[in-house]
Amino acid sequence: MYDESEKTKRWEGGYERTWEVLKEDESGSLKATVDDLLFKEKRKRVFESHGQVRLGMMRHLYVIIDMSKSMEDQDLKPNRLTSTLKLLEYFVEEYFDQNPISQIGIISTKNKRAEKLTELAGNPKKHKEALNKAVGGACSGEPSLYNSLSLAMDTLKHMPGHTSREVLVIFSSLTTCDPSNIYDLIKCLKATKIRVSVIGLSAEVRVCTVLARETGGMHNVILDESHFRDLLNYHVRPPPANSNSECSLIRMGFPQHTMGLLSDQDAKPCFSMAHLDSSSGPTLTLGGYYCPQCRAKYAELPVECKVCGLTLVSAPHLARSYHHLFPLDAFREISLQEVQGERYCQGCQGDLQDPIVYICNVCQNIYCVECDIFIHDTLHCCPGCIHNQSNP
Repeated sequence: MYDESEKTKRWEGGYERTWEVLKEDESGSLKATVDDLLFKEKRKRVFESHGQVRLGMMRHLYVIIDMSKSMEDQDLKPNRLTSTLKLLEYFVEEYFDQNPISQIGIISTKNKRAEKLTELAGNPKKHKEALNKAVGGACSGEPSLYNSLSLAMDTLKHMPGHTSREVLVIFSSLTTCDPSNIYDLIKCLKATKIRVSVIGLSAEVRVCTVLARETGGMHNVILDESHFRDLLNYHVRPPPANSNSECSLIRMGFPQHTMGLLSDQDAKPCFSMAHLDSSSGPTLTLGGYYCPQCRAKYAELPVECKVCGLTLVSAPHLARSYHHLFPLDAFREISLQEVQGERYCQGCQGDLQDPIVYICNVCQNIYCVECDIFIHDTLHCCPGCIHNQSNP
């Protein structure tokens, strides 16, 4: 574990003329080169997800936020803390959009301590409220990577084996104040199959590199706010499922929303079980989702029943998670000159203007780069294939 990574550092490599990538066209403009770089960046995520890689449907993720004194630095505007919390709000929305039956928890660390801002839960509103409250919080002291990871591990190690256990650390400081040997903790994290990834806001820290490498996670350092957002987006998509992960049938309930009327004499208002975790206090309501097993009431889905432990979801939630098991194959690149007949995109119906277009290997429909990215990142199914299935 103490061996240095074999990857060559930037300053150890040979001399590179990085500016030679930019080439002028006949008119002296750099627009063509810049467009080509942007084009490759757009396609990078599709290339990375190419192939039939089985991904997990149910995820349990703890986000650890460094709230030490270094988060007051203003290299991100207005400062690191505010920028991080705003991007995490966007991350929470995207996470639950792509992983509707998964859960997130938030942990903060400062003054050598770790504190849970939210428990593992599937309610995005709850996490966004906690992030909003943290914006006005004070940054002080040093972080404790050991205490934060221990707090996350205490919960994640009890999660079922068929789910993924993940930790994402947003680390700003160059130091960590730990009460014990963190390398022993890394061995425990690896043994309990908890994947830890680190996004550094300052520079690469060796302990973070070892932590990510040993647990199978990623360690990246941001360049700017845009790059920070891209790194967070990498963690929206679930990681590949372990080949030795447990396979078991999971009991789920699909409650229907019932709404009582004030005019109905038989309608009886009752409390929702979700109010047990709410600081606003319980309120009596007529409608809600009732657990089909124990009849406990909840205001929204998905949720794990606090009485009988049954996972309550809706059918659309399950359908939106299904595509992670069988991801859509990457479309084949072809030159625009090879296109026969009318040259328009089957997705947006616009004229094809880019020199490279993309063709589905099954239905042979052609798409532009924007539709290709939308299909693979959001739609997760080919419109041409779906149209052919509905019209045999």
